[in-house]
Amino acid sequence: MSLDGTNSYVIGASGSSGVVVVDPGPLDETHLAALASSGAVELVLITHRHKDHTEASVRFRELTGAPVRAADPAHCHGGEPLRNGEVIEAAGVAIRVLSTPGHTSDSVCFHLPGDGPDGSVLTGDTILGRGTTVLDYPDGTLGDYLASLDALEALGPATLLAAHGPVLPAVDAVCREYRAHREMRLDQIRAALSRIGAQADVHAVTDAVYPDVDPSVRWAAETSVAAQLDYLRG
Repeated sequence: MSLDGTNSYVIGASGSSGVVVVDPGPLDETHLAALASSGAVELVLITHRHKDHTEASVRFRELTGAPVRAADPAHCHGGEPLRNGEVIEAAGVAIRVLSTPGHTSDSVCFHLPGDGPDGSVLTGDTILGRGTTVLDYPDGTLGDYLASLDALEALGPATLLAAHGPVLPAVDAVCREYRAHREMRLDQIRAALSRIGAQADVHAVTDAVYPDVDPSVRWAAETSVAAQLDYLRG
């Protein structure tokens, strides 16, 4: 589910001795030591609550002394919760916080408007480097997710830096692809409901829409269907 693993990002202006680390990831001492050696860590930012992004937060604070900030206060350690729209000035860089719920209710992205000609955006799991993301329903909802795609598309062709998978060249184009994929899935669910009954449950709809899904990821398909049924049924 995490593709090649969780990407941690180190942010800092050219010539700055300080750095900001985004998503220290799982508790891996070798990885944390490499992050800590990248510069004087001023701040740690978290994109969302899932363990593969947050597990190492407390240990990394012990190693660096840097405060950890997240949208969810439960994942803040020595720092305040992130606020939608705030601009953080650290390591010589301006980092704008964007609330982007949908994958989870506490998901945020970090926009770096000064990173290259079109800027860049760290998307966490809201958008992946390949494939599509799971909505952690009922915490994450499809209505919120579509609104978050709108907000990210408005950034234009900013470079997309996902928490899983490779770098992508333009967030606006990927948002359009993601939206088209969600609309296709909604059409499939509408068609399934017309065949098997408007009140069909999640299990029956999953059987109809994902007949060949691997059992190991059946839960993800059912979670996606549940989120889409909630969206369609209001």
